[in-house]
Amino acid sequence: MDISAISTFFSTYISPVLDVLLLAFLIYKTYQILVKTQAIQLIKGLLIVAGIYAVAFFLRLPTVSWLMGILAPGLLVGLAIVFQPELRKIFMRLGQGKLFRSGPQPKASQIEAVVTSCEILSQMRRGALIVFGRNVSLKEISDRGVKLDAILSSSLIVSIFAHDNPLHDGAIVIQGGRIASAACFLPLSDQQDIKKSFGSRHRAALGMSEESDAVVVVVSEETGAISLAYDSKLYYGLNGEQIRTKLAKLLEFGSLDEQDEAQGQAYAD
Repeated sequence: MDISAISTFFSTYISPVLDVLLLAFLIYKTYQILVKTQAIQLIKGLLIVAGIYAVAFFLRLPTVSWLMGILAPGLLVGLAIVFQPELRKIFMRLGQGKLFRSGPQPKASQIEAVVTSCEILSQMRRGALIVFGRNVSLKEISDRGVKLDAILSSSLIVSIFAHDNPLHDGAIVIQGGRIASAACFLPLSDQQDIKKSFGSRHRAALGMSEESDAVVVVVSEETGAISLAYDSKLYYGLNGEQIRTKLAKLLEFGSLDEQDEAQGQAYAD
């Protein structure tokens, strides 16, 4: 078989298959990013506009077609302006994220250490903020804190968030199953419909879940309530078993089923 025959076989059979598979992979990864943000509403709006235009075109409705031709560019620009924060998050995730998850994920014993420490801190009325990194890099957040690179244990977490510890003011970042940094300051959420009783810890947890795909555990210093923030939502007042289940599924599979989603109350969306 000469080179020309191989080239013909590749361009005829192999190349179209690779083309379809690569396109399907890119569409799937794009959907995974979009579905975790409010930008999915932007896509729905564009599809509605395109649907109306298609109906007007096939039914030969000149007035509607003329009107849509005038309004469509303005609608697209308007939607882009309204959803500008969501579009920024998408491009940020594309720039920071990884197509494939790398590095070891927290084991069941390490998740248990976090839950145990949160239950202890809850009883002691000591606030805590614990960030689990997933696909989106948290290097910028971690670098602004105090580097630890320590083994994950409940005793260490409890000691970090003790009132007399200089590292207690801020969050700890867990990456690759280890405590990467402590005293890390997180971006605050700019959502306006958050409960007024929530303090800076809950707003920081929600802000972190908006800016990345991280999962954040919060312990309230005022009430001792344990909450979980991910995918731009804050689930308040969860018990230890709910936290264990949600963390295990979020860190291993990246999402929850409908039954797990229904547990707790989402105060922001």
